[in-house]
Amino acid sequence: MAKESKKLKSEGAPLYTVPGLSTEQGAQVAVVLQDRLNALTDLHLTLKHVHWNVVGPHFVAVHEMLDPQVEAVRDMADTTAERIATLGLSPVGTPGAIVADRGWDDYSVGRAGAIEHLGALDLVYAGVIEDHRRAIETAGELDPITEDMLIAQSAQLEQFHWFVRAHLETSGGQLSTAGAETERQAKRQAGERAGAKRETA
Repeated sequence: MAKESKKLKSEGAPLYTVPGLSTEQGAQVAVVLQDRLNALTDLHLTLKHVHWNVVGPHFVAVHEMLDPQVEAVRDMADTTAERIATLGLSPVGTPGAIVADRGWDDYSVGRAGAIEHLGALDLVYAGVIEDHRRAIETAGELDPITEDMLIAQSAQLEQFHWFVRAHLETSGGQLSTAGAETERQAKRQAGERAGAKRETA
């Protein structure tokens, strides 16, 4: 679940913000965006981690699928940081601050099969997208420009999530990760389903 940045919130209202918003409103939006910056920075590093650690029969397909996602998410993080600066506050991108502020644990899978990693990534993307949607609701009450930026990012994140889920879906539309609550559980379910498919093929 998204949470407000403690560090940015402690800075209070900026000395200026964009025309049409009060400095207090600018600060509110920036605090929400800092959480999204943390999530996007974490996501592009997680995607790169998977890119480096994926193995098995689907290695090339998944390895090559992830790099464009890494670049796109990195661009989203950059755009988000620049929006925070535009609102009059200082975006925080240091590793220590991100870890201290975030409301989620590190990605928990090391070297693993492609389908297993994609199972875990299903949950990662779902969490980021859910929190982005909550941020859209908050921004929509205060700043339509930020809302528009987050909507555009969400559309692309949802497409990437579809790319991941397409590898986990049966022809009947069922996801191998259905009901999984942790990355490791999703990894295991995806791996078991993929193994069962190979045995019956």
